[in-house]
Amino acid sequence: MELVSASLLLLLCLCCILLASAWKSQSQSQQGQLPPGPTPLPLLGNFLQLDRTNLQDKYGPVFTVHLGSRRVVVLCGYQAVKEALVDQAEEFSGRGEIPAFSKDFNGHGVVFANGERWRQLRRFSLTVLRNFGMGKRSIEERIQEEAQCLVEELRKTQGAPFDPIFNLSQAVSNIICSIVFGNRFDYKDEKFIALNKLIFKRFPGFPSVQLYNAFPGILEKIPGPHQTGSKCSQEIISFILERIKLQQATLDLNAPQNFIDCFLVKMDSIDISRMRLR
Repeated sequence: MELVSASLLLLLCLCCILLASAWKSQSQSQQGQLPPGPTPLPLLGNFLQLDRTNLQDKYGPVFTVHLGSRRVVVLCGYQAVKEALVDQAEEFSGRGEIPAFSKDFNGHGVVFANGERWRQLRRFSLTVLRNFGMGKRSIEERIQEEAQCLVEELRKTQGAPFDPIFNLSQAVSNIICSIVFGNRFDYKDEKFIALNKLIFKRFPGFPSVQLYNAFPGILEKIPGPHQTGSKCSQEIISFILERIKLQQATLDLNAPQNFIDCFLVKMDSIDISRMRLR
C-alpha cells in the first residue's frame, strides 16, 4: 500500500514538473520580441512576484509581466512613456481587449472601440461635444444649473444625517444626460433612480473585474459579482436603446438637438447599422 502511495506521489510530482516545463516553453515561444520579464507561474502568471520584486531595477524601464494568462508590457519612467505614447503615438494607439466588458459592448463605443473605428468615433464625438458647449461657457452654465438643483435636493434633508454619494452621482449623470439625451431627469424619477443604481452595481466591483480579466476562461463558468456586472451592463444598454427609439420618432435631420440626434444624423448620412450605437 505504501509502495502504491509513493508511486502515485511520484507520478503527481512528475506531472507537475512536465506541466511547469510546458508552461514555461509556451510562454517563451509566445513572448517573441517582447521585453524581458520574470518567468510566469502556471495559471497565476507573475501575480505572486509583483509585490516583492523590484522589476524595474532588474529588467529596466520596459518589461513584460503575466497577469494570469494575459501578457502585459509595463513602461516605467517619463522617457519610456514619452517614447511610446508621444514619439510613436500611432504605433501605440491600439488598445488591449478588456474581457470583462468585451461581451457587453463588443468593441463598440468610444471607450471600447479600437483602431480606425475608435479614431472616427473620437473625432466625431469631440466635434459634437464642442458644438454643444464642451470647453465653453455654455457647458459651465449647465453645470451651475445642475449644481443649484443638487443644493435644493440636499436642503430637503433638513439637516438630518445622510449619505450624499447617490445624489452626487445623480447630478453628474444629469449633466451627461442633458448632453446625450437633451434633457435632465428629476431626482425622484423612478427610471433615473434605477439607472444610477445599475451604474453603482456595475462599476464598484473592480476587484472582481480585474480577476475576471486575468482568468476570463475560468470565471466565465463560475457565478459571482462579474456575472452580476454583465447583467447590469445589459440593462443600462436597454435603457439607452429605449431612449434612442424615442428620439428616432421625433428626429429632425436638419436640427439635431443632442448627441444622440447628431449620431443618428451621421448614421443616416453614411447608411450604417443602427446597432453600431452600442
